[in-house]
Amino acid sequence: MKITFPHLGNTYLAAKALFDGLGVECIIPPFSSNETLELGSKFSPEEMCLPYKIMMGNYLQSIEMGADTILIVGSCGPCRFGEYCELQMNALKKMGHDLTFIVIDSPFDIGKQEFLNRLYKISENSTRSKAQKIRALKVAYDVIDLIEKIESKVHYLNGFEVNKGEFKRLLKECQSNAAKAVTPSRMVDILKEYKNKIKEVPINKHKSPVKIAIIGEIYTVIEPFSNVYIEDKLMDYGVAIKRMLTPSWWVKDMALKCLNLNSIDIRRASKEYLPYYIGGHGRECIGEALLAEKENFDGAIQIFPMGCMPEIVSKAILPAISNDKDFPIMSLVVDEMTGEAGYVTRIEAFVDLLERRKSNVQYGS
Repeated sequence: MKITFPHLGNTYLAAKALFDGLGVECIIPPFSSNETLELGSKFSPEEMCLPYKIMMGNYLQSIEMGADTILIVGSCGPCRFGEYCELQMNALKKMGHDLTFIVIDSPFDIGKQEFLNRLYKISENSTRSKAQKIRALKVAYDVIDLIEKIESKVHYLNGFEVNKGEFKRLLKECQSNAAKAVTPSRMVDILKEYKNKIKEVPINKHKSPVKIAIIGEIYTVIEPFSNVYIEDKLMDYGVAIKRMLTPSWWVKDMALKCLNLNSIDIRRASKEYLPYYIGGHGRECIGEALLAEKENFDGAIQIFPMGCMPEIVSKAILPAISNDKDFPIMSLVVDEMTGEAGYVTRIEAFVDLLERRKSNVQYGS
C-alpha cells in the first residue's frame, strides 16, 4: 500500500506522523498550486466546485509519484462533497488508474462496524503491534492539536506583534521543520519547541488591531491555496485573525454528533437566524459570525466555492446579521478563475473600512 490524501491545511503533518508511526508508506502530494488546479480541472466536470478540482489534482500528482490508495473523509449530508469519492473513483478508472479509495465517514452515518472495516483496510497493512498502532494515532492527534494551537495563537497575536512579520516567519519555519522530522516523536518535540518560542515573541498588549473572523465552507477556509492565502495576506496587514473551523474541530464535531453534543456554542449562536442544519457548514458559518460579533471582532470574511449551496444560503442570511448587529461581513466566492489582483483589492478595501470604523469609534466621531 502506498497511501495518499488531498491537502487540507496542516493535516499533511498529522498524516505523515500517523503513517510513519504505522510503518505504512505515505505519499504526500506536492503543495496545491496552479499546476495542481489546472491538472484537476482538466479531468473534472466544468460545473463542479473548486475543492473537487484541487483534490483531483492532488490525486493525479500523487499517482505520478506511485500512490495506489486514496484516503479521504466523507459526508452523507446534502453537500456535494458526499459524492466526491464516487465521482473521482469513476473518473480515475476511466483514465486507467486502478486505485483503492478509503472513505472515512462518520460512524453515525455508516454504522460502527463499517467504520471499523474501513479503518482496518489501513491497519492490516501495518506490521506494528496494537499498542504501537494506538500510540501512532495518539501522536498524530498530538501533532494536529499542537500545530493548530500554534497557528491559532500566531494568527491572533499577529495583530499585537512589536516586530512586524516575526510571527509569520516563525510559523513558516515551524511548519517547514516539522515536515522534515525523521520520526513522529521528533515532530511532536519540534512543535512543542515552537509553541514555547511563540511565547517569547514580544507583543504590545496596548495595541488595538483590526480583528477579523474567517468563516465559510470548511475546505476553502482551511486550505490556503484555495483562498489565495488570505490568512498570510491579513497577517501582512497587521490583522488579528480567528478561524474556528479546523481539522481537529471536524473530528470532534463528527465524534460528538451522534450524542447531539457537537458544537453547542455554534448551535446556540445560530439559533436566531438559522436553527437547522442545511448541509455542509452553512449553520456553522452563521453561528461563527454571531460569535465573532459577541467577542467584539471588527468584522468577518466568508469564503466559499462558487456553487456551494449551503454557503449560498448562509450568504443570503449574513446581510441581515450585518445590519442587525452593525457588524461588517464580506463574502468572497472562489473558483479556478479567481484573479488574485481583484481578490487582494477587495480584502485591502475591507481592512481599510474596518480600520476607519475603529478609528471613528475610538475618537468619538
